[in-house]
Formats: sequence, C-alpha cells, structure tokens
Amino acid sequence: MHISIETDKFVTAVQYVSKAVSSRTTIPILTGIKIVATQEGVTLTGSDSDISIETFIPLGNEEREFMTVFEEGQLVLQERYFTDIVKKMPGETLTIQRDGQMAATIESDTVVFNLNGYDPDDYPKLPELPEEDQLILPQHLLKDMIRQTVFAVSNQETRPVLTGVNFDVEHLKLTATATDSHRLALRSASFDGDEELSFTNIIIPGKSLVELSRILKDDETPVTIVITSTQVLFKMENLLFFSRLLDGKFPLTNNMIPTNGKTTMELSTKKLNQALDRAMLLSREAKNNVIHMKASTGGQVEITSVSAEAGKVQEQLHANHFEGEELRIAFNGKNISDALKVIDSETISIMFTGSMSPFVVRPTDHDQMTHLFSPVRTN
Repeated sequence: MHISIETDKFVTAVQYVSKAVSSRTTIPILTGIKIVATQEGVTLTGSDSDISIETFIPLGNEEREFMTVFEEGQLVLQERYFTDIVKKMPGETLTIQRDGQMAATIESDTVVFNLNGYDPDDYPKLPELPEEDQLILPQHLLKDMIRQTVFAVSNQETRPVLTGVNFDVEHLKLTATATDSHRLALRSASFDGDEELSFTNIIIPGKSLVELSRILKDDETPVTIVITSTQVLFKMENLLFFSRLLDGKFPLTNNMIPTNGKTTMELSTKKLNQALDRAMLLSREAKNNVIHMKASTGGQVEITSVSAEAGKVQEQLHANHFEGEELRIAFNGKNISDALKVIDSETISIMFTGSMSPFVVRPTDHDQMTHLFSPVRTN
C-alpha cells in the first residue's frame, strides 16, 4: 500500500473512526484503525465491537483530486499513536506507505514516522445488514432527538436496558424514550416512508448515540437507519455507523404518563431553569439536589433550597397560567434542569398529580416531547 493524500481530508476521516476505538478492549487489533486503499479511494474503519465506524474518502470530486493511490493495499495501525501523528503533520499532504507486513512509514514535509501495526487479515469484518427495514430522517432531526433523550439514560449497569434509548416506529412516527426510573424523556417525530414499517424495543446504547450525535450534521442531509434484531446501522454520505442493540425488554412507558392532573401551570422555561440553577448552588452538595416548590392558586411559585451547612435560598416566580389546587412538592433539581435545557420552547406546562406522585413537563408549543419526574421524599 502506498498513498499520498490531503492531510486535512485524512485527519477528518481518522477523527471520525477513532471515536469507535477503545483502549480498554481485550482484543489487541481493535486498538487499531484499519486503512484500505483501492483505485476508488481510501476506506478507514474503527471498532470496539459495540460500535463500528467506517468512512470512505473518494479519489476526488469534480473540482480536484484528494489523493494519489500508487499501490493498493491495507494496514492496521495503532490508533493511540496514529491519530495524534496525522493531526500534527506539518504539510498539506501526507504519504503512507506499507513497510513490511505490519508496519508503515508516514511522511509529511521533512517529518518521517515509522509506526508498527497489526496484521490487517486479522481485523474483523463489519456486518452486512439486510436493508428491508429502514427509515430516512434529516440529520438535524435525529441529532435533536438524541440530545433531547439521551441525558435521561441510566448510568447504573444493574438494569442494562435502561442505559439505552428505546426506538419505536409505528404509522410513520418515530418515538425515542429514555428513563433511569426516576425520570423519563420522550421525543417523537414524523417521517416520510413506508406506512407498513413498524418495529418496537430497539434499544440503542446511550454511549453509541452520544458518539453518533457528534458525527451528525445540523442540516437536512439524510441519514438512513437500518434495523436488525441485534444491530442498527446509520448510513450517511461516505460514512457507516454500526451499533449493537441492548438485549432485554424496555419498560412499557405509555402507562406511566398520567393524563389528568390536580394542578397545572405554565412557566417561562428560561426563568425556571435560572431559578433552579441558583437554588442548586446550595443543594448540590446534598443527595438528590433536593429543591422544594410551593405553588399557590394566585399563580405564585416559590422555589426553596436549604442546606444545613450553607444556608437557605428562596425565589419567587409567577406562573403565566395556573389551574387547580395549591401544591407543595420536592424534586431533584438537576433532573428538571437537564430537561429544561433540551426543551426548545420558551414556555413549559407542568402537570402535577399530587405531592408524592409523578409529574409531567411538556413544551407549550408542540406535543412531540414529554418529560416525567418522580418527586423526592423529604421526611
């Protein structure tokens, strides 16, 4: 293998695939990046067996050539060194040449690295997924859906299914749901496609989705989602992102969300979040970031936080709209704040079903997002 390629173009591709490489893997070759050069272009692959990313750099486009392939071939080079080496190369182009069976020479301007690697024949092949069940979304929409749900996944491995986001499709509607059993985030979106397409209990690890969201663009460029019983594939232009699915049954969350409340109010999303941020200056040292809320029939809302060591803070807010009974409730302020940061509406509606029952937070200008929270016992 022997290629000369634009440094910037190559660095971007290396950074994509390096997101899938883990130094903690017990399979040595998976600490490497696979590079395959053909007369069509260069393909790079990274994998930790949970996530696999493959990206392709074509020879060029209508305007210019990105590379010259002097000799076809393949290499696997150690990601921990290789990524930093190519990022720090000084020239506008770099040359990679295979040196023996498992090593390479990397050159740019006057810099020459000789790097040891692995046997590329030992690198595991990526799965070939049948593409019967697939849907197409704009990348910005999928990126939003991930951002608006993945924060609510569980960090505890005791219930592995809760460390992922559940995807369901029915009647041209995609619903993403995440819960750690104390809070729930739900985001739905409509899409164009096959009316018959339907799947449930597709649980994608939260860690996979965080890495995917770093690759997705904030534009209308399409991403194709291909689903199988054990894997999901996200296809973008010149990039494939594979993730394993989590085994198990995601909890049925539809029945958890109450439909009627005793107290409902509308508040400014920004003002409530700022009030919680101030209250948590005293509560964050304590377990559960406990914030107390008192809501009165006149629409007055009092936010309070007490710290035995530090002191007390009180703040008054006024609800834009208030309906129902007076209420006192305590909750984890950080959980609420996390949700408010991803709600893309200037005002929110909060529906309480009682001081010791779960409550619902929704944006007021659309019905595609629902957040559910458990209160905190303080006695």
